[in-house]
Amino acid sequence: MRRSISRFSRAEEDSDINLTPMLDVVFIMLIFFIVTATFIKQTGIEVFRPEALTAIPKATVSVLVAINPAGEIWINKERVATEQVRTRIEKLHAENPKGSLVVQADGESTYEKLAVVLAAARAAKIEDVAIATEPN
Repeated sequence: MRRSISRFSRAEEDSDINLTPMLDVVFIMLIFFIVTATFIKQTGIEVFRPEALTAIPKATVSVLVAINPAGEIWINKERVATEQVRTRIEKLHAENPKGSLVVQADGESTYEKLAVVLAAARAAKIEDVAIATEPN
């Protein structure tokens, strides 16, 4: 009688599936995809860029600044006061010093705000600055 009970227990033990290795693999894959994912930078507003004949795509962008038609400056989905533009640009550029600064100025925006952003970039010693345009 004992013998049949012990056989039943062994068979039951052998039929269990160990999910631990599978969970380990899933977590490793999750970490891999999070680390290797490229995050799209957005300014937070829709900007209608002016057209240009000579447009060159930028590979690495660390700072993305937008200027809307009302003259508001947006960085990382937040409206930024004119006085704070330089500090925000310096902070974001410090996170990725090899990246460039791209200004998305609306075609209806004024040159005054663009000059503020470009002066802030120069003061932050960012050499790779570009203005986003639409291909013609």
